[in-house]
Amino acid sequence: MARSTVFAAFAALALVSGCAGGGGMPGGYGGFGFNRYTLIQPREHEVGQTMAVTPTIRWNRAPRNVRDLRREENWTLNGPLLESLTFVGGLESGRPLVRWQRRRDERQVPIFRADMTPPEIASMIESFYRIRAGSVSFEMIGLQPRTFLGHPGFQFDYRHLGGDEVHRLGRVVGAVIGTRLYIILFDGTRDHHFPAAIDEVERIIQSARLRSSR
Repeated sequence: MARSTVFAAFAALALVSGCAGGGGMPGGYGGFGFNRYTLIQPREHEVGQTMAVTPTIRWNRAPRNVRDLRREENWTLNGPLLESLTFVGGLESGRPLVRWQRRRDERQVPIFRADMTPPEIASMIESFYRIRAGSVSFEMIGLQPRTFLGHPGFQFDYRHLGGDEVHRLGRVVGAVIGTRLYIILFDGTRDHHFPAAIDEVERIIQSARLRSSR
């Protein structure tokens, strides 16, 4: 599967063949080819072109792909097959959560609309996972209000089973600001990588601020 989406968790399914056998990521993350990744130090960084976040540990920024959304950025600690942190810095109303999709495809990822409610956005993200990310099952857990980037937003957790038969957990925090959708999404293996990193992810989410509306 090509990295055609906002979610690096499933980008990894394509990265396996492209990155395996590389020299290893900075900090000892072997098998990914460190020259394709950028080390993220624990300080403030601009992400998604419009947000700023401050990690407290080192991460690795995944290389951009021509199929990524324009305001998308993906980080990982141990490699995107294990966990991924995705930033979307303002998806425009009228666009889907994928860079492109063919009109003749029978199943389409829904288009984001600025007047969507949080349940509708959650449903849109679930559709993405089922249609483009190959999820065999997907269950949303606990949709609730949450302030994000200083604006009224939402949070929901989810669990899903991918086509690789690995159980994963995820958290989505986002807000519609003006007519754009801003999201931070974390996805990791259920038994280790999600619980191991979720406290750090929460610190990153809480540090997020809006830099501009470019």
